[in-house]
Amino acid sequence: MASQTIGYQPNGRRIIVRGRGKTQTEALKKLKESLARRKEKQAPKATADVTIAEAVGGFLRYGLMGRDESTVTNARSLAEHHITPQLGHLTVRELTADDCERWLEGRAEVLATKSLREVRSVLKRSIDRVMRRDERVTRNVVQLCEVPTGKRTGRPSKALDFAQAMRVLAAAERARSDMRQYVILALLTGARTEELRKLTWSHVVAYDKSRGQWRPVHEAGWEHDEFAVYVWRSVRARGDTKTKKSRRTLKLPRRCVVALRDLWAILPEPLDPEALLFPGEAGAVRGAMTVLRAFRREVIAPAGLDPDAWTPRELRHSFVSLLSDSGMPLDKIALLVGHSGTQVTEKVYRQQIRPVIQDGAQAMDLIFPNPN
Repeated sequence: MASQTIGYQPNGRRIIVRGRGKTQTEALKKLKESLARRKEKQAPKATADVTIAEAVGGFLRYGLMGRDESTVTNARSLAEHHITPQLGHLTVRELTADDCERWLEGRAEVLATKSLREVRSVLKRSIDRVMRRDERVTRNVVQLCEVPTGKRTGRPSKALDFAQAMRVLAAAERARSDMRQYVILALLTGARTEELRKLTWSHVVAYDKSRGQWRPVHEAGWEHDEFAVYVWRSVRARGDTKTKKSRRTLKLPRRCVVALRDLWAILPEPLDPEALLFPGEAGAVRGAMTVLRAFRREVIAPAGLDPDAWTPRELRHSFVSLLSDSGMPLDKIALLVGHSGTQVTEKVYRQQIRPVIQDGAQAMDLIFPNPN
């Protein structure tokens, strides 16, 4: 029995391959066949030949690094329920525009339009990631497919009217927990709920006239006329606000100042300036669901409103609507709520704007004067 042996070092690791046959020629042939099979197994899979399931899996693992946890969770859920079961068996090169359109049409029967846009985005970005790695994938067929109208439009945004807002504020004033301060700040400044949950006492400042500068209240105290809050952080990934425009400083209405001063008065000493205004357990950031449950239980229900019909984010919508109704121009409202332009403000709230110039704190002091 003849034998042929060869050694080679892929990735620095020595491997011996042998071929056996009745003659040296047959043994050499067997050796070449064994070597070809081994190299084929070790060769990386062509990127274009990966399945949709593999492409989406890679995107979820590497394409969303640094994103907010809720964003990753939502994308993963959409992929697991609405992409992989329907398209996961196809390779990236096999997927056609017709496949994609049929898939979207089927998902439209069970998903809202907003969710359809999101699930299409996950698939598109997954294939984009493959395209950057293999020139044989020349186009992304998902781009050729429009998003159909979904099963439902989702939960519509709404705002408190003036009478409802007064009832909510009255209920908040009676709340035994710091939901009093949370609701007053949310309704009278328009800050996002993820921004409020990240606020620290070092970001509550007073204007010291004697020094001509803004100073944190833990240094300046409360014996001043003007106060503001630095909305510079949020609970989003990396602690950033939603956009660059969202990073803003808001003058506080008097009612907010009184509420925060009362909260300050019951804090234990010495106070850490970096302590959160609205901490959760052990001083950590309070969870969104914890805020939602307390808001409904301690404020909305006592105000005589349907607890299931309102969420904390609608205090921000109410802020915009109330300012709009009081006559503040749209561009000034957009600045107060941290929108990059007026388009989002107008699209979401759709209020008639009157040409009256006044800032948010002045307007809210007029709308909701401090009862004390």
